Amino acid sequence: MKISIINGPNLNLLGTREPSVYGNQTFEDYYKTLQKRFPQVEFDYFQSNVEGELINQLHQVGFSSDVILLNGGAYTHTSVAIGDAIKGIDTAVIEIHISNTFAREDFRHTSYITPAAKGLIIGFGLDSYRLGVESVLS
Repeated sequence: MKISIINGPNLNLLGTREPSVYGNQTFEDYYKTLQKRFPQVEFDYFQSNVEGELINQLHQVGFSSDVILLNGGAYTHTSVAIGDAIKGIDTAVIEIHISNTFAREDFRHTSYITPAAKGLIIGFGLDSYRLGVESVLS
């Protein structure tokens, strides 16, 4: 099974960005934990702060991966284009969020990804990614 993880803007700052919201572990360290926990999965990982690069990556892996775990970051709430990109690919997308966006500012309650996604995992910290993996392996 091949799982692509795509992270959007500011997620490169995990470990230092608002630790009270996002914790103090880097995504790179957590990614190593995922790889060790699920040795039967072929993972690839991409992060960008640029909307167009995220769309390009969706197009690149959206016909070859078995599933995509996508944390669109703030683009979740603003990017019609990312939602459209998901609709244009074959691979199922699971929307991931580290924090509970519904417990935060009102603008974070809207997602342009959710209507195109297979599912949504939200608010379990970095373990939201683990839950995404487990959901497709079970």
